[in-house]
Amino acid sequence: ELESVEQRENDLRIIFERKAKQAANLEAYEQQLEEMSESFGALLRQLPNKTEVADLLVDVSQTGLAAGLEFELFNPQNEIPKDFYAELPIQIRVIGNYHEFGDFVSGVAALPRIVTVHNVSIGKPAKGGGKLLTMNMTAKTYRYIDEEEAANNKGTKGKKKKKGGKK
Repeated sequence: ELESVEQRENDLRIIFERKAKQAANLEAYEQQLEEMSESFGALLRQLPNKTEVADLLVDVSQTGLAAGLEFELFNPQNEIPKDFYAELPIQIRVIGNYHEFGDFVSGVAALPRIVTVHNVSIGKPAKGGGKLLTMNMTAKTYRYIDEEEAANNKGTKGKKKKKGGKK
């Protein structure tokens, strides 16, 4: 009986030491959690919600006009849902000079919301434009999908799969 109690004492000491180490670091863990929450919140604010997407599209087009570019094409595509965000690609074709393109891309990068630039190609315009160039690109903006909308999207996808399975 004594050996059993001594073994139990030994086990409890090990547990106590482990929990004492965790308790000693609790304040640091809580501070780290708070910093991560603030950082996540700041990043989340860079993703527009549904109502802010239209304003962001206006901001992108205004940035191009302010850089002195002429828009030939500004075509927002359908949203592409991802895990916790949706991607909104915008096909853009602008006419201007090389420095205006740089001003435009720099202005887009300075927007308060996340906008990325993809598939950039620069060439001579189809119509003889002299010193002007044409830039084709896809700008992508992103918006946060809240948990309710994500659940609805998953439910919709599941229903589509079920319908497809019946065929």
